[in-house]
Amino acid sequence: MAFNAFRQRLGSIIGGFDAAQSQRRMRGFRASRAHVNTLIAASGETITARARWLVRNNGYAANAVDAFANHVVGDGIKPSSRIADAARKEALQKLWLDWTDEADAEGLTDFYGLQRRAAREVFLAGEVFLRIRTRRPEDGLTVPMQLQMLPSEMLPLDMNRPLPGAGAIRAGIEFDGIGRRVAYHFLRRHPGDLTDPGLAGETVRVPASEVIHILDPVEAGQLRGVSRFAAAVVKLFTLDLYDDAELERKKTAAMFAMFITSPAPETALDPAEEDLEVEPGQVVRLDPGEDVTTPATPDSGSTYEPFQYRTLLQIGAALGVPYGYLTGDTAKGNFSNTRIALIDFRRRISAFQHSVMVYQLCRAVWTHWLDVAVLAGALDLPGYATDRRHYLACDWLPTKWDWIDPVKDAAAEILQIEAGLKSRTQAIAERGFDAEQVDREIAAERQREAALGLDFRRPGSPAQSAGSGAAPGNAEGQQADARDDGDQADDGEGRVPRPEEDA
Repeated sequence: MAFNAFRQRLGSIIGGFDAAQSQRRMRGFRASRAHVNTLIAASGETITARARWLVRNNGYAANAVDAFANHVVGDGIKPSSRIADAARKEALQKLWLDWTDEADAEGLTDFYGLQRRAAREVFLAGEVFLRIRTRRPEDGLTVPMQLQMLPSEMLPLDMNRPLPGAGAIRAGIEFDGIGRRVAYHFLRRHPGDLTDPGLAGETVRVPASEVIHILDPVEAGQLRGVSRFAAAVVKLFTLDLYDDAELERKKTAAMFAMFITSPAPETALDPAEEDLEVEPGQVVRLDPGEDVTTPATPDSGSTYEPFQYRTLLQIGAALGVPYGYLTGDTAKGNFSNTRIALIDFRRRISAFQHSVMVYQLCRAVWTHWLDVAVLAGALDLPGYATDRRHYLACDWLPTKWDWIDPVKDAAAEILQIEAGLKSRTQAIAERGFDAEQVDREIAAERQREAALGLDFRRPGSPAQSAGSGAAPGNAEGQQADARDDGDQADDGEGRVPRPEEDA
């Protein structure tokens, strides 16, 4: 301690970084040197509880969570297998689609609904757990596997102890001697759920191979998640109190319609005569000496809205959510700055989709699901044991984001494809679809249109070309045009002779 004090005094003498000074402006700045795991163990439960309270009781907090989850997941982050065999790929994709309706162990939603709930929990509590539940064949599931979602509170933060050998339990997670996760020690019931008759505090050891831990770590070595509300709780709660006080002040003032003043009476008034009901258009005769005064209507002041706006900007920055999505207020934005904010927000969302949702959740579920499907005989994949990596190869396609001006964006994308800057496969994948499936659907539609004599393609579009399945009624005319074009011979200089030249 003495050495640290001497070092600080020495630093203040020789100068250096203002951020490390302890004089004047920085005197009251006491930053904790504790590791993030220590801070989460000490404060994580309180932060999560306050974040959940805000989401239940504060409109801005609830809006922020919904905006984040809706942009991260949308209709779902969906897989597209890379298996080259078209028949096997189609069978696999169909089996997956059938299983998604059975994925939730609680039966409340499908797999993509679980994705959205997981995104909400990570934003709100900093983490969430999915326990893989294998089922019996007689349960009648497409693939005998389901997912059970467990909130952060189910894994105790205060469970820390060494184990025989070199292992240890840290924040409820069991590690081996080289730092690998071996198991999770979950509570049998939620510590705050009084409707569950289970024994409070009793834990169960679940192997790490059966648990998917989803979190967005912000510091190196972080074991457990921390709520995105950690940096916004104080301002959100204080602003909520301020709004309530302002609303209550105006409500109280609005209860007084007018005051009637009169000389002091010789005898006390009857309490029943003290109140006077006022109706629209009413004329009231006053006694001699009485006067009517209406109270000044209180306003919020000229600084109320700018103050709220600046505070909400800080809250939005802390949560990583643009002001418009936080408040639903679009009056303060124009086309340009709204688009800039939207692009930045979607870059954040895209990073979260790929580094957290796809890497931690989607890929892990896909791997377990495919293993169980093959073992249960639901899928026939020859050589799966020896060529497992090939069969697991998969692209995860998020839902396409809608833009403010879709016509201009579509035109720009067509130009990119025609210039060779982007492939159709990439463009279709960005919309959340599989290019091979889309092409098969288009081909099937063209055949059906040709059989029925229909053609819905816009003239001059890339899809409108000879031999691409035009309607039968136009086929003869197109063939005649082709014959006419073929009859015109080249004159040897790369041009077609005009009729007058032939003459």
